[in-house]
Amino acid sequence: MKTVLITGATGFVGSHVIEALTKYSDPELRVIAACRDRRKLLANFKGEVREGDLHDPSYRRDVVAGVDVLCNAAAWSSLWSNVENSRRLFLDPNLALIEAARAAGVRRFINTSTTSAAAPDRSSDPQSHGIPRPFWPHLCNVVRIEDALRTAASAQFQVINLRLGIFAGRRYALGILPILVPRLKTHLVPWVAGGRTGLPITDGRDIGEAFVRAVATEGLADYEGFNIVGPEVPSLREVITFLHDEYGLPKPHFGVPFAMAYPFAWLMEKLDPVVPWEPLITRSIIHLIEDTEVDNGKAERLLDYRPAHPWREAIRVQMQEMAVHQRRPMSMAMPVN
Repeated sequence: MKTVLITGATGFVGSHVIEALTKYSDPELRVIAACRDRRKLLANFKGEVREGDLHDPSYRRDVVAGVDVLCNAAAWSSLWSNVENSRRLFLDPNLALIEAARAAGVRRFINTSTTSAAAPDRSSDPQSHGIPRPFWPHLCNVVRIEDALRTAASAQFQVINLRLGIFAGRRYALGILPILVPRLKTHLVPWVAGGRTGLPITDGRDIGEAFVRAVATEGLADYEGFNIVGPEVPSLREVITFLHDEYGLPKPHFGVPFAMAYPFAWLMEKLDPVVPWEPLITRSIIHLIEDTEVDNGKAERLLDYRPAHPWREAIRVQMQEMAVHQRRPMSMAMPVN
């Protein structure tokens, strides 16, 4: 019997991992959901629930007890600023969870990361070290967690780091689409580099499948990194053209190179204290649309990961949800609670 714990089980990644593991139907697999509010779990989940807050040291100790594999989807996110919130709500509890898992004898720790961690210079290699970006404090913390896991990895504490593409699909959370759509409506968003860069949109169902593969696959090294994206990586121009053709969103009316986009985004950030709305664009958004040149090659070879949900399908599903639930432009940071 293998016991698998999913932290952040009610979030975008965690809920898709729960869903995929439930469908996996291995009688030798015991699935445990860790969350703060069990009422937000998928209605059809019938496994054990360990309810609590990862900020609580006693809960961290108890939640990892008897666990063989930990799928870490616990997250708080911000696309800019929020230095202290990112440290307190994301970095500190995740670093403490790593130590609690090691102390409890967890044999495999599967981490949620992003293809942007090493973008654009080294992201094609999922084993590469992340590159801290001072203009995006939260991404710096993602890289710090990767580094901590790389240091902690051993034969007794195996680490699988999944660098995921841009989230899309059901139960969407903070991501590029909820940020991009209202900004396109302003007619002020430019093409950056002609829209030629790749946008690695990844459906939540494929993310869930990647975690299942990471749970089940044997014979991996002490530390393994994988890029996890959809079956095809579209260009930014293809995505915006699709949003224009299918949903009537405006296309950009002018273009700028990356060399101009970063200073413009910096200026928008500086104006934030004197305007009543969030910046039209930030350097983190520019970073997200730089070409990562990622593919699933290593994940296909070692995990037999084969994504099944094309990016257009993922966008359609997410746009349907946004039409119902997103009444106003989404904040660039998750609520602080």
